[in-house]
This record gives sequence, C-alpha cells and structure tokens, in this order.
Amino acid sequence: MSVTIDIAGLPAERIRFAPSPLAELCMALHALSQPAHHPHLASWASTTAAALDPCLADRLLEADFLWRSSFSDIFMPFAGIPGGSGLPAATLPEELDVLDGLDDERFVTAALEHCRLALYDEGGAPSPLKDPASRARVLEAAAARGPAQSRFALRLLDDTTAVRVRLRRLLEDCDEAFFAEAWRRIGPQQAADARHKTEVLRHKGLAAALREVSTALDVDAAGTTITADKMVDGATTATDPRVGAGLVFVPTNFGRPHLMVLHAPCWRPVIHYPLGSPEPASVPGSVELLRLRMDALAHPMRMQLCRSLARAPHTTGELATVCGISAPEVSRHLAALKRAGLLHTRRQGRYVQHQLDLPAVARIGSDLIEGLLR
Repeated sequence: MSVTIDIAGLPAERIRFAPSPLAELCMALHALSQPAHHPHLASWASTTAAALDPCLADRLLEADFLWRSSFSDIFMPFAGIPGGSGLPAATLPEELDVLDGLDDERFVTAALEHCRLALYDEGGAPSPLKDPASRARVLEAAAARGPAQSRFALRLLDDTTAVRVRLRRLLEDCDEAFFAEAWRRIGPQQAADARHKTEVLRHKGLAAALREVSTALDVDAAGTTITADKMVDGATTATDPRVGAGLVFVPTNFGRPHLMVLHAPCWRPVIHYPLGSPEPASVPGSVELLRLRMDALAHPMRMQLCRSLARAPHTTGELATVCGISAPEVSRHLAALKRAGLLHTRRQGRYVQHQLDLPAVARIGSDLIEGLLR
C-alpha cells in the first residue's frame, strides 16, 4: 500500500520546504487529544491540558474530530487555493486569512473529511451545499460517526459562515492560550530545517532530500513519481492545472511519528513530515515487509518451528523430527520465514543451521505501530 505523487514535468523550483504554523497547531491539538500517540510530548500535553480554561477545553472537545483521528485539510488551506502561491504563510493570523480565502465548497468538503466524504473517497461528487441527495448522504454519514459530528455537519451545511467564524475564533484562542509560546520555540527550528533540506534538494537532488525527510519516501529512477509507504492507497499529481503546480514539504515537531500526505483531488499535494525523530537502530521495514512477516508468523506450524528456532540453531532434519513433519515441509515453512527476513542461516561443515532473528521479530511490534500511525 502506498500514496503516489506524480511529479512528471514539475519544475524543480516548484518543490518547496516551508513551515506552516496552522498545520502545526493542528498537530498540537492532535497531541493534546491523543497523548498515547506522542509519549515524547507527555509532559507538555499534561501541563497544557491542565492549564486550559475549562470553557476552551469544552470547545476543543466539540470539534476534536477535526484533528483527533484524522487531520482535516482545512489546516493546510494554502494547498487548496487555485492559482495561489501554494505555500504556507509566515504567521498564524496570515494563515487564518488564507483559510478565510477558501471558498465555501472547498471548506465544507475539507471540514467533512472526518466523515470519509467527498475529499478523498468521492472526488467530483456534487456539493452538499447545493445537491439535496449529497446533503442527505453527508448527514447520514455524520450521524453514523457520532452525535458531535452530526451536530457539526448540520450546522456547517445550514450556516457555513457562522461555523467558519466560530472555528477561527477557537484557533485564535488556542494560539493565545498555548500555541504562540510553543511556536516561538519551534518555529525557528522548522525554518532552519526547511532551509537545510532546500539546500540538499538544490545540491544533491530529490532522492537525497527525500532520504533526509523520511525512510518511508522514495522517488523512481526517472524522477517522475514519489511514493510514500503508508497503510493506505492513494494517488495525486503535483501538476494539476485546476489548482496549479507545486509540491510542499511541511515540517512538524508535534506530529512525530505521523507522516501525512495530502492527496485530495484539486488540491496541491503536501507532505507533512516529522522532525526530531530518534535515529532508529535499523531502518523501519516497509508496509509490505511488515505484512509478509505477519503472514509468515500467522501459520501455526511456523509458530511451532519458531519456538525451536528462537532457542538455538537447528537443521531441517532436526526440526522435522521435533515437529513430526517431513523435511520438505519444514523447508517450505523455512523459506516463508526467510522471505520475510526472520531467519539467520549459516553452514556448519556439511550441515545448514537456521535460527530465528529475534531482533527482527521484536521490531514487528514497533514497525506495526509506526506503520499504523505513519
């Protein structure tokens, strides 16, 4: 599974790195609502939550579906303005002005993303602001998500302007309560990172820049397609004439371990990448390798073989005796474990011994969590 971005014909100068205070505010709100995703932010999250005005805390709960389990693209409005610069603004007030510049249809579609609606699943569907059948589907999907989502969707469709004003005021209050102080601290770090990666892109090329962004990103040999290894399938283009050409990489301190890819129809693609990740002991496995490893371990006979292989090296014949199956059957199971990168094999004289790669097995749990949250 992956998300691909077609960059064929995209001028090099249209690939940019830039911080976004509004996108970072989204991730800060997410970290407050999902502290288990961000153990490195536990102290900040608990301190900030404890200091919140109760009224503001209640207002955040009313809208947390915009950032709790998915990240609404209203927090990256610069990518959705046709003919715009395609770049984030320098300050939060300026980015909120850009958000105000989104037309109502784009705003509504992005704000309803938590209902799994038009933005990604039904690109090109009639607007729920104009089409009664689309409105009915929106309200039905929102009701299935919960009462808060249902109330929000109804208000959004009935009085879009009032919802937009209320949301802007909420974000401004968050800025005053806690985000402005955090942005003063991390904004310069993000600007420095953007400058560094711009230099890498300019002097070493896109492949080198992507390696510095994330091991989950790659570009094909022809330099026409960027692939993000994620547990979702999607595709977009960075040269859509309806919105304008461009691809933006936005750093985030609060977002680790998430790697987000905005790939909505008629929006410029954005890759929102985490900063400050600790260097892994080894490169995290791809989603496909993770699936292969989980499949390999799911078979009951292979689990039995692994019990012996985890304790000491064994030959095929020894395993066949222990498990009561034929040597060819053992070989087939060992081949599956080897394809998944879970076995060490070495020759001792005329014998071939196999042993389970315990660190690789141990990494499955962390790789699964990283893949799910990426």
